[in-house]
Amino acid sequence: MKNHQTKILVAGDVMLDTYIYGKVERVSPEAPVPVLRKKPVSAKYVLGGAANVAFNIVTAGIADVDILSVVGEDEQGKLLLHKLAEVGIDTDMILTDQGRPTTDKLRYIGQNNQQLLRVDNESLKPVERKQLLAVCEQLERKMKIYDIILLSDYLKGFLNMDTMKMIMEMAEEHQVPVVADIKDRNYYKYKGAYLLKPNQNELHEITGMLVSSEEEIVKASCFLCREAESRYVLTTLGADGMILTDRERKLLKVKSTAREIYDVTGAGDTAMAYLAVGLALGQPVEEAVETANAAAGVQVSKLGTSTVYPNEVFQSMHEFSGRNKQLSDYRMGSLEPIRAEQKKGRRIVFTNGCFDILHAGHVEYLQKAKELGDCLVVGINSDASVRRLKGNTRPVNGIKDRMLLLAALESVDYVAVFEEDTPLELIRAVMPQVLVKGGDYKIEEIVGADLVAANGGEVVTIPFVEGKSTTKMIESIQEKMV
Repeated sequence: MKNHQTKILVAGDVMLDTYIYGKVERVSPEAPVPVLRKKPVSAKYVLGGAANVAFNIVTAGIADVDILSVVGEDEQGKLLLHKLAEVGIDTDMILTDQGRPTTDKLRYIGQNNQQLLRVDNESLKPVERKQLLAVCEQLERKMKIYDIILLSDYLKGFLNMDTMKMIMEMAEEHQVPVVADIKDRNYYKYKGAYLLKPNQNELHEITGMLVSSEEEIVKASCFLCREAESRYVLTTLGADGMILTDRERKLLKVKSTAREIYDVTGAGDTAMAYLAVGLALGQPVEEAVETANAAAGVQVSKLGTSTVYPNEVFQSMHEFSGRNKQLSDYRMGSLEPIRAEQKKGRRIVFTNGCFDILHAGHVEYLQKAKELGDCLVVGINSDASVRRLKGNTRPVNGIKDRMLLLAALESVDYVAVFEEDTPLELIRAVMPQVLVKGGDYKIEEIVGADLVAANGGEVVTIPFVEGKSTTKMIESIQEKMV
């Protein structure tokens, strides 16, 4: 694990989304078209394309972002760079090309937020190799600090074969995984990427295969995964959700969480941003996909290219999933339901453990913990965390099964996952009124005890039920098998 702040490189085609607002009151006498009367202050400028992906990552508040791209030497380019710098995105590796315009999508919007016309100003010419040399050395020096590279390819000329060769070779050398939002039929340029994300139509265009049914989508996705030598393909299906495959089979299908769809602009960018953040934090790919799907669902419920915040994403997941007790990675804003409990003045009790094989001792212990307050939050070690603590043969049960079993207990109100070896940062995030551990701990040995006590909280130990432990159960099973 890297010991620095999570860092993501976004490489691809940056754009400026421009919105001109007005009111339509008549049809032009010159042609059968509406006449838009502009409002006095009518223009709105929003980061688009790869810039929107980077902005969504920054908005999540978890990772720092650098961006590798190109803009023109024009007012739109200056405005785009200014807006990126304004939100804390490093623009040192954005090239300025005098011979091309900054990609600008100009939209005219009438009353009721109806889009009347879009005008694109762009160049599709490839960035020249000599221009790339200007940032090549800089990228080589910085590559080792990145946890993941996200490619946002809109086929505007930046992620051409030369650029891709440079990025993929450096990523392989420094063992940085690459996830790519793809559109190019020449999928070999993405060869070796960790994950590729086309939408349903792009999957058809790229592979030339039928994608009308789920079976056809899975078949085409697996084909793309094999041919591009990737580990995963994530195909987005709009209102039908997403399908994740590896080279041989479907791994996961998630339904869209969107209740109402107002505007699909930027939904793919938002999904990629949250997917990359999840993977950079070490989440299992299935969990990262579920988060990305929820983020896209929030995005399409808004008008235009909009910001999506972690609390919105996890509120959506919380409401949609029906598994309201289960909270995923706390670093991505999943603790909003607990915040709501605290605002109601409820007394929060926190305990933690691996809970690998749930037994009667656990059940009794958790019942006693719940009696100390109004809301019991259980922190649970991720699979990777259990392996580091208990060895490669553990856990016996994966994180999804362990969370499901704990959430089924009446005494447990919420189950929250932590990836670290100790729950200190999760305790800091929850800040419970009561911290509970088993009776085999002394108060001064309990992780987070000083933090909770300093905040006016209480630290309590509860004796375990004698003779009940996961380790003894495993040993007993092994003896009987022998």
